[in-house]
Amino acid sequence: MFIHCLGVAAGGGYPQWNCACGGCRTARAKPEFASSHAGIAVSGTGERWFLLNATPDVHHQIAADRSLHPGPGIRETPVAGVLLTDAEFDHTIGLLMLREGSTLTVYGTSPVLDALTSFFPVRELLGDYAALSWSRIEIGTPLELDDRLRVTAFLTGSKAPRYVGSSRHSPHADAAAEWEVGFRLEDAVTGGIVVYAPTLPRWDEKFAGQVAAADCVFLDGTFWTDDEMSCQGAGNRTGRSMGHMPVSGADGSARALAALGAKRKIYTHINNTNPILDEGSRERRWLTDLGIEVGRAGLEVEV
Repeated sequence: MFIHCLGVAAGGGYPQWNCACGGCRTARAKPEFASSHAGIAVSGTGERWFLLNATPDVHHQIAADRSLHPGPGIRETPVAGVLLTDAEFDHTIGLLMLREGSTLTVYGTSPVLDALTSFFPVRELLGDYAALSWSRIEIGTPLELDDRLRVTAFLTGSKAPRYVGSSRHSPHADAAAEWEVGFRLEDAVTGGIVVYAPTLPRWDEKFAGQVAAADCVFLDGTFWTDDEMSCQGAGNRTGRSMGHMPVSGADGSARALAALGAKRKIYTHINNTNPILDEGSRERRWLTDLGIEVGRAGLEVEV
């Protein structure tokens, strides 16, 4: 199985257009430190590729990865589908960029696909531009993507996007709705297992079971601390209220991630305020000492 990291930034990108935090100023002054939105491409054989989320930068991300380039026919593409972890804008806006006569399959849970029908009507908007197929995925039910790649969705959280909220008009407003998922990818030939979870509100026993035997884990690294936004004057919401457990602290994800037996442990979906984006920061060095990587566009993993 082949995994290509296309970007690691959380919503807004890095730098974020209206942010003057230290990290964003650095990314503007030194574009080599900038990053597009978080997403990966996966393939069992290296021939058919599937995007995990369609970011606002998806057309640039495809152009930057030779494996995803079109050909040999003028409108042939190795990109066969998109698997959505949620219905957030930074994971779905890219569907609008994939409209040029595409015949891709888009996979999502029932509430995610319903949100893209009603609250953010991407499906209707794309109807005259692309022959997309929309496929509902069931939690815990394996899906064969190609001759050797199998994917299984697992629930990570039930927080709906803010554009949906807790609206009583939504049929998926209850606390158990399948709004946020991670994906467990398995290679039937090598036995390799990769877990992709860009949104993780808590590390509970169910999540521990998903990553216990994984060879590679891409994990939610949105915030270093729960109060990171307010401490930097960038907002007043906590990380946990947005569905992201912090990286640091006794109850953070880093120590649990470091304890896994996985060969590769990689943070993704990182907010522009998070100091781990700075390669020279003490926070980044601390993660490195724990055997944890910070993702980057162009990173490739084979399991």
